[in-house]
Amino acid sequence: MSAATTEEVTDQAPNPVPGIEAVGLRRHFGEVKAVDGITFAAPAGAVTALIGPNGSGKTTLLLMLSGLLAPDSGSAKIAGYDVASQNLQARSQIGWMPDVFGTWDALTCTEVLTTFAHAYGVPREVAAKRVAEILVQVHLAEFATSPARVLSRGQKQRLGLARALVHDPAVLLLDEPASGLDPRSRVELRDLLRSLAAQGKTVLVSSHVLAELEELYDHAVFVSKGRTVDVGEVAQATTSARGWRLEALDVVELRAFLSEAGIPWTPGPGVAEVTVPLSGYDSASELIRAAVNAGVALHTIAPLSGRLEETYLSLNEERV
Repeated sequence: MSAATTEEVTDQAPNPVPGIEAVGLRRHFGEVKAVDGITFAAPAGAVTALIGPNGSGKTTLLLMLSGLLAPDSGSAKIAGYDVASQNLQARSQIGWMPDVFGTWDALTCTEVLTTFAHAYGVPREVAAKRVAEILVQVHLAEFATSPARVLSRGQKQRLGLARALVHDPAVLLLDEPASGLDPRSRVELRDLLRSLAAQGKTVLVSSHVLAELEELYDHAVFVSKGRTVDVGEVAQATTSARGWRLEALDVVELRAFLSEAGIPWTPGPGVAEVTVPLSGYDSASELIRAAVNAGVALHTIAPLSGRLEETYLSLNEERV
């Protein structure tokens, strides 16, 4: 977990390929500048949070990225395909989940997903198995033969996510995916999205509820009034190490271990707590492994909450 080891791994790893590239995107509706110059990149194999208040242009941006709305100017690429000039190729790589899920209420969940699988060109001999697997993945297997109209708001959200995943896309565009979900379903959604990112997929999640994104995101893009906000400042804030809270049965032993390992720490609010900077979940896993090998009785490790909110509130763009 030394700095040298981290640098060696970083130097040897190839630069991540952007799953999404947006350059100077603009879309105006009369006098309303819904998107007024947004530039960002979302890498494959990571969850990127798209953050902004209501009316900041998030949904309009997602509609342009999905190929459903043409920009007035600028360009966007999805998995290397230009959304304007290679629209069908780009859209074949996208799993799109809008904030309001509409479906055919008379069709069963299986029929809804099978219809979309066929529309995306999933071979018929593959579609049935794929649909059954996705229903299990989103915890809707018991409703496989039930009409969509019997589903609750949260269950329809999960069906919407299943619809976005049915053709195994490389890029996921999710607009408020946790809306209407109960706490257990929110945790399951977080775990699923982390798993999809670990498989190499690009996951872009839009939300103005920062608490939902705090333990999920790898990178963040802040937008306000249709523009990307302080890109340099946000990049610095989101790529630097996050604070993690550690607790052990013996805090003296924990502090000695951290000091010997060269990991900076500060006392936490609790008597047995310390706070350390870690670059992500991989670093946290390495720390746990090292602590266990050193015989440290570490029983709690968790990222500090409120990081996104602090960064968001620090941006001048949102201040009156």
